[in-house]
Amino acid sequence: MSSLTAFPWQDGVAALDPLSVQVCLGIVTVTLLILSGASYRRTRSASAGWWCVSLLLLMAGRSTLLFCDPTWLAWACHVGMALMVAGVFCIWAGARAVCGREGHPWPIPVAAGIAAVCSFLENPFTDLWSGGFAYLGLMLAGMTMATVEFWFAPSERARATRLVATTAGLTAAYFLARWLSYAAEGAAGEDFKRYFGPAPAGVVFLVLLITASFSMSNLSHEQLHDKLRRRAEKDHLTGLLNRGAFLDLAGAVLSRAETKASGAALILADLDHFKAINDDYGHAAGDAALKAFAKACSASVRSSDVLGRYGGEEFIALLPGASQQRAEEIASEISDRLAATEGPNGMPLPTVSYGVTSSTGGWVDLAFMISVADAALYSAKAQGRDRVVGDRAPHAAPDSLAREGQP
Repeated sequence: MSSLTAFPWQDGVAALDPLSVQVCLGIVTVTLLILSGASYRRTRSASAGWWCVSLLLLMAGRSTLLFCDPTWLAWACHVGMALMVAGVFCIWAGARAVCGREGHPWPIPVAAGIAAVCSFLENPFTDLWSGGFAYLGLMLAGMTMATVEFWFAPSERARATRLVATTAGLTAAYFLARWLSYAAEGAAGEDFKRYFGPAPAGVVFLVLLITASFSMSNLSHEQLHDKLRRRAEKDHLTGLLNRGAFLDLAGAVLSRAETKASGAALILADLDHFKAINDDYGHAAGDAALKAFAKACSASVRSSDVLGRYGGEEFIALLPGASQQRAEEIASEISDRLAATEGPNGMPLPTVSYGVTSSTGGWVDLAFMISVADAALYSAKAQGRDRVVGDRAPHAAPDSLAREGQP
């Protein structure tokens, strides 16, 4: 048998067998669902979860539409369309999760409900495409919304989302052409059946599902990697940066401040008599005091400031662009917030001593600023604790700490 007779042709155009395409699409969908489910179990990523739900709904919708014969037409048509629309809108919800936005799942049942109602009200007992105009329009809307979300993903996700955004955009363009063709000539039109019928649409979906599954898997693993990295940088008790992460980030911020000659201020804080709290009230009370102080710090500094737990009961903050006076005022504000906080079971929260330093411009090494603030903190302890002591850093570090080649 020749290849020409083995493959069906119509007017010089290859004709796809709808059943074969649907079976192939079903097998691929089940395979992708299993792989995506395994990925979700490892990453627990919201985007991977939405993608699994989408695949499940699309598979259920495609399977239901296979029952659209006279026996089952009364329910299979509108149920299948509703499931397909819900699956596409889950792709949109997954795209929002990739971008770090809330999924807002309410459009999913609303869109699915509209598809089902339109299909049921039109002519569900005799027409396979009952409600087809609304169905195709909703599919177009869902794919367009997903394309926009993927395309405008945050810059750190842009490289990984460009492929799926492009594929989703091409799929949306196909659904636009399909919708317009349906509006122009209906499901019985020759062009619609040839280019936009179940078989060609199944091939388009096949490409979308494979591309999106690959991209979603990569994105889920990137999100897991970022989550683990952020967890490694944070102090598990207070949620602030740990010492190493603070030094790395503060050093970079101080370098930018040096370039702009804008200066910076640094606060080093130590909770007074902290050991006595652990001895008298227990370590749980000590942990509560540390968390209360961290909360007071976070409420007092700006989002551009760098805040960390320096070690034990010591905390540190770098305030780029802040003056010495403003840094000392912030230290006092932190103490006021802490004093207004009620300790667990009536336990009095500790007072705090601060060492504050600043530089109004020129180059100052971070280690040198910390050493100046530490000396000021020592002075605050020596003067009786519960106070702020400031010591402005000179524009240049002494020779022992100076940058190589710095005069």
